[in-house]
Amino acid sequence: MDDCLFCKIIEEDMPSAKIYEDKDTFAFLDINPVNPGHTLVVPKKHYRNIFDIPEETLCDMIQTAKKLAKAVKEATGSDGINIGISNEKAAGQEIFHIHIHIIPRFQGDGFKHWPGTPYKEGVAETIAGKIRSELT
Repeated sequence: MDDCLFCKIIEEDMPSAKIYEDKDTFAFLDINPVNPGHTLVVPKKHYRNIFDIPEETLCDMIQTAKKLAKAVKEATGSDGINIGISNEKAAGQEIFHIHIHIIPRFQGDGFKHWPGTPYKEGVAETIAGKIRSELT
């Protein structure tokens, strides 16, 4: 895609701090990291997000993310790693080329996790039923 920032990075039309590359995936440092070492894993072929990527390509991405997660943790001396994918604008996706975030985490780094709200009585089973019905 001509206007996709990540496609331009993959094609080396835009600079990046490249971490890793294989036949199907490419990884580089996020330019606005949560913590130093925050890495993005992308497929070389353009897909918007999890809703249109083939399963095989998604598997390639997660295999690369697994390989890099240990390297990022060791290289940064972090206490843990968050792995995440944002899908669509409402979920925080800003670049519409699917990517996996590998975020090194440190005790007390100030990064907040999602706040949880317990379900009201009966709501969990209703939602679960709706989700199950979409699977058939």
